[in-house]
Amino acid sequence: MVTYAPLDGPRVVALDNVSLDVFSGDVIGIVGESGSGKSTLAASLLRLLPSGAKCQGSIQFGDHDLLAMKESEMRTLRGAQISLIPQDPAICLNPVIRVGDQIAEVLRAHRIISRAERKQRVRQLLEEVCLDAERLCSAYPHELSGGQRQRVVIAQAVACRPALIIADEATSKLDATVQAEILELLSNIQRRHGTAMILITHDPAIVAGFCNRVVVMHAGRIVEQGNTEDVFREPAYPYTQELVSLAMEGFARSNLTA
Repeated sequence: MVTYAPLDGPRVVALDNVSLDVFSGDVIGIVGESGSGKSTLAASLLRLLPSGAKCQGSIQFGDHDLLAMKESEMRTLRGAQISLIPQDPAICLNPVIRVGDQIAEVLRAHRIISRAERKQRVRQLLEEVCLDAERLCSAYPHELSGGQRQRVVIAQAVACRPALIIADEATSKLDATVQAEILELLSNIQRRHGTAMILITHDPAIVAGFCNRVVVMHAGRIVEQGNTEDVFREPAYPYTQELVSLAMEGFARSNLTA
């Protein structure tokens, strides 16, 4: 359970009785409307809830309970074992530091390797996310397009080969063509390394086309979860039925446009 403390009045419940399992190689889509608790769930997993928030229960990652770990221990885990692909890379990337140096910082924080090895690894990562390493390694974020910036934060996220990647609305600010390219890139990376991935989105069509399991959230609760094909074929909860209807409309529009 996660609760927030408003300026006045009782605490507000943001997540209530939320429980799910993530296994190696899973691609889980967490879908729901704004305010359903999706991003709060992501922040909970990373222990990045805002001041005043209270998280109760347990978050098991391997043999560790993340809620019981010291903050210093969590810092070694974030970026190395669990990484985040944020919604808006323009905000997350430092505008006055070159792209290559920002990727290298992740490696410097979590891997004991030489400067030359870091430089080589940065180039490999840029190539892995289909960017021109020779040209963009020394570029600043404002010199990149939105899709290129998103690829840079993906390179940061996969730099240390984490066991779990959380993509929080990672394609919501991109146009449809670039969104499809980024999703294909994420899919290729996930398959290549067998990484578990949680994809948080408000778009059920993305979940239907990308994830093997789906978790439907509504008003801070998980109202339905299971194999994506099964849930979308026979949704049991009324809210899920609405989402499936929207997904089908999305696919129909895509086919008409294609």
